[in-house]
Amino acid sequence: MMTIEPAGGCPLSLDLLFDWLERMPVPEGYKSEVVGGAVCLWPQRDRHWHNTIATIEQLTGAYPRKRLKSDVRIDFPGHLNGFASDVVAMAEDAAADDEGRWCCRDIDFVAEVTSRETARNDYGPKKDAYALAGVPVYLVVDPHLGQCHLLSTPSAVRTVSTRPSPSVIRST
Repeated sequence: MMTIEPAGGCPLSLDLLFDWLERMPVPEGYKSEVVGGAVCLWPQRDRHWHNTIATIEQLTGAYPRKRLKSDVRIDFPGHLNGFASDVVAMAEDAAADDEGRWCCRDIDFVAEVTSRETARNDYGPKKDAYALAGVPVYLVVDPHLGQCHLLSTPSAVRTVSTRPSPSVIRST
């Protein structure tokens, strides 16, 4: 993870940070997002993709493909939070704005597949931002623990359900 400070007192914005990211030579196979103003680059691994696509496949019975998103920038409440969540299911009436961006308040469901690099954000600032945005269901797929954590009813106190998941591939 790296943090970029603008020169000359230029105020940071998510648009500025993502513009910089688009110009950077980000290596192939890396995912980028902005969490709390920090530009984060994560290597994408085969296990991660397997668990992401397995989650998407589970949702296709309840959501048409056009309402499912993966690694698409969505801005969230808090200081400079522009996430590229692993899996997002949008509400039935959700529509992108004139710039092609989706609104975090139109989200029905978010899933993040953790890795050693992303776990701190997935269980911390991203969980908090999802709650602030009113995301009704947040699923954390944790291959390292072989568990899925379901968080619902966004408020100061969140309901947590932890279940072992045989379909989650354990990391070695």
